[in-house]
Amino acid sequence: MNKVYACIDGLAATHAVIDWAAWSALRLGAPLELLHVLEHPPEMPHVGDYSGAIGLGAQEVLLQKLSALDEERSQLAQEAGRQMLQSAQERASAAGVPQTEGRMRHGELAETLQDIEPEARLFVLGTHYRASSPRRIHLDHHVERAIRAVKRPVLVATAEKFAAPERFVIACDGSATARKTVEMVAASPLLRGLPAVLAMAGDDTPAARQALHDARQVLLDAGFSAETRLLPGEPEQALPALLRSQGAALLVMGAYGHSRIRHLIVGSTTTTLLRLSEVPVLVLR
Repeated sequence: MNKVYACIDGLAATHAVIDWAAWSALRLGAPLELLHVLEHPPEMPHVGDYSGAIGLGAQEVLLQKLSALDEERSQLAQEAGRQMLQSAQERASAAGVPQTEGRMRHGELAETLQDIEPEARLFVLGTHYRASSPRRIHLDHHVERAIRAVKRPVLVATAEKFAAPERFVIACDGSATARKTVEMVAASPLLRGLPAVLAMAGDDTPAARQALHDARQVLLDAGFSAETRLLPGEPEQALPALLRSQGAALLVMGAYGHSRIRHLIVGSTTTTLLRLSEVPVLVLR
């Protein structure tokens, strides 16, 4: 349980995924592995029995051509994957990562991550969709399935360019999940040395203030610099607005809980912080 895995697919966020994974590997002192999963291609359209119209021989030729095209497509995808992994390793090495490997697997991404989870310390993924309003778009299903499937931390690159974070924001809601998230951050070298903002959206109550105070104390005891923010309104509006004022930041939150934060990350509603976030998101379990 030590590797950082960068899950790359050649799409727009790939460079950001590599850079975030390299940054994470260096911070954690962990080896980096670049992973490319070749998903099973959709089946070719079925060729019906048209032998009465075009003859048995002609139908056989068509089937052979379809099979050859499918084989060629598979070979091209594998070669593209090998080249992508080589380029990714070179980029990670240029970023200063001393130890990198490349791996290509066939199958579904979420199932692959579950298979290699015992070796993983962190997964880094890229998302290819971002919402500008709560109802406009769904989260990349690969990212959502991965977050649901694995128990290791997942860092999601939400932009096409990497910018090293200057601070991080932890989404708090007073739940046991939020407390565990703070404890995990305090115990890890990943974010050590960066100032923290503990943010809670909701009513200004003594319980809310106490929860923020207790969370801040955990970080202070671990040597972090931390401040708290109690924001009026709903999390899906208040937290993105706060993040936009923080410059190069990273959002940290737990994947499961029993409050609005849970629904924002893994619920069935379309309004989620991960869908709306303009900064990278570290999801802890």
